Amino acid sequence: MPSSSSPPPPPKQSRLIDATPFPFAWAVLMASLVTMVATIPGQTVGVSVFLDAIIDDLGVTRSTVSLLYTVGTLAGSLALPFVGRFIDGRGPRLAVGLIASAFAGACLYMSFVEGLWMLAIGFVLIRMLGQGSLSLVSQHVLNLWFVQRRGMAVGLVMIGMAVATALAPQGLESLVGAVGWRSGYAWLAAIVALVAVPVGVTFFRDRPEAYGHRPDGHRRSTVEERPLREATMSLAQARRTAAFWLVVSGDAAVSALGTGLIFHHFDILAQGGIDRMAAAAVFVPIGLVTAVGTFGSGVMLDRFPPRFTLSLCLAFLVAALLMAGNVPPGLAWLYGTLLGLAQGMKNSVSGAIYATYFGRRHLGSVKGFATTLTTAGTAIGPLLFSVGYDLAGSYVPVLWLSALWPAVGALAALRLRPPSAPSQS
Repeated sequence: MPSSSSPPPPPKQSRLIDATPFPFAWAVLMASLVTMVATIPGQTVGVSVFLDAIIDDLGVTRSTVSLLYTVGTLAGSLALPFVGRFIDGRGPRLAVGLIASAFAGACLYMSFVEGLWMLAIGFVLIRMLGQGSLSLVSQHVLNLWFVQRRGMAVGLVMIGMAVATALAPQGLESLVGAVGWRSGYAWLAAIVALVAVPVGVTFFRDRPEAYGHRPDGHRRSTVEERPLREATMSLAQARRTAAFWLVVSGDAAVSALGTGLIFHHFDILAQGGIDRMAAAAVFVPIGLVTAVGTFGSGVMLDRFPPRFTLSLCLAFLVAALLMAGNVPPGLAWLYGTLLGLAQGMKNSVSGAIYATYFGRRHLGSVKGFATTLTTAGTAIGPLLFSVGYDLAGSYVPVLWLSALWPAVGALAALRLRPPSAPSQS
């Protein structure tokens, strides 16, 4: 490693960056949004559209497919720490090319599935490569190019993702209805290969400093030359801090319990006398408020310490859990608003806080390990609520007991401080 007195290496040359008429950081942001949207075939909202057709075609039970999907999610998440280290070592450009190409292959593989073993392998692949790895590298490159405006950048991408997620089920339903589920997966493979791969390879770049730029869209020649100091922690260093585990715990709480609430949505609201049509209408405020909460909390992250946003996010989740057990029909919109705020704020916090607290140099390793834990939470939450209901004959006890987790986290987050570690310029 060169000493601190060694001159910095000369900037890399990039005709694309030099020819871009606006700050290249914004091109990175738009490319990150494109590749994030391309993960939808591996997200639950995308897979759910294909489930009924897969069940009918393969002649299997819904519970069996649900179990395979849970196992596939957990197994796929185990690869993320290794993917994160690869991104750190080889850079986001090579990583996105390989990951997006492999994800396109996984979608194509799904079109040839015959039997449970092939389906299980397919679930592992699309969850690992789409929901996990492609999301990881898409957020990674965004964090490399934005520092002081990181919250706003993450908020913008997550708003775009929320809109795409809201529109995707109808589009995918039309696709499956027109060409069938197998050809539908083949079409998705082509879209990922022809859109996400070239966009990612073209616009994903390593840290802007390597090209003579500074984060947030500044060029060195246009800003005062001051060293940018930020944390630089390896995964091993991060795991030795209380801050890391508190952040992961809060992230996992929203992932696990929020997924549980959505998974059992209709059954939970039925306890308050809300019929299926009214319960379905609750997804409107959830979706709208998630988008607004994502951007608003992103702006908050740029102006206030992350502990306030994390604490508020967990407080909204507590309120949603306490209200969910007995939602009056006239206040279903309020429940949807609380859950949407928790989900939206979690999107921004999860997207930005790891880079803010632990730096960019080892971000792939740190975020990859954390994502493995939070992804496991999405599999545990629905099971926790179903077991609680079976034991008590009601969701209320398990919902109220579950609220203790984010409640403790919300209070602890108020005392959260950036961890002490070596910093770099």
